[in-house]
Amino acid sequence: MSLLFEQIDSQPSPLGDITLRRRRIPALGDRDIYEVKLGEEFLMSSMFVDGEVALADLGLDAVEGEQLQVVVGGLGLGYTAEAVLKHDRISGLLVVDALDTVIHWHQQEKVPLGKVLNEDPRCRYVLGSFFDMAVSDTGFDPQAPGRVFDAILLDIDHSPRALLNESNASFYNADSLGRMAVHLRPGGVFAMWSNEPPDEAFMETLRELFTDVDAKVVSFYNPFQNRESSNTVFLARKPLS
Repeated sequence: MSLLFEQIDSQPSPLGDITLRRRRIPALGDRDIYEVKLGEEFLMSSMFVDGEVALADLGLDAVEGEQLQVVVGGLGLGYTAEAVLKHDRISGLLVVDALDTVIHWHQQEKVPLGKVLNEDPRCRYVLGSFFDMAVSDTGFDPQAPGRVFDAILLDIDHSPRALLNESNASFYNADSLGRMAVHLRPGGVFAMWSNEPPDEAFMETLRELFTDVDAKVVSFYNPFQNRESSNTVFLARKPLS
């Protein structure tokens, strides 16, 4: 094993081999950078987490009330889930992921935030397809079918157009989004991360079902390109009636 690179684990999945790696880039300082790859595609890097954190912060800032119940779709390296748990108003968090390997990395604390999530009694992992659960009658919590939430935060595909799996395309339409909204309380918020600029066509679809639809651009410095990069967080509120 090189001091600058370590492959921590690699396991097969229905979508291809999923790999957890750790590296150090001396020019960027003395810190470990964790990366997740699916096949040859990068899914997540701990170097760029501003968008994942903003997904939680922007989504929850838009929600009123206390004792909030939240769903995060997509565990990744855990940065959105950690950011959710930093909000004092949270009383329960479900983190839904379709890949048992990713959940096991956190349970076994092979990733930096595994210990943080494992030790917080408000947090529970759910193995399953977010997209299937979103359009089902039973919803996201196998222990409480039909449970409703104050916020649903989604970070799985790169954008509504750039998909990890082509089958996910069926989610980004008014019918599927409407079925997902059943699992939000009135006034609850749906928020979604995207690696691409705001998508007006997708926002128009959201406006068919939700109010207060917006797209926030999150900028951050990219040391590889020596320039600013950006992500987008879409926000939408379920009507009160």
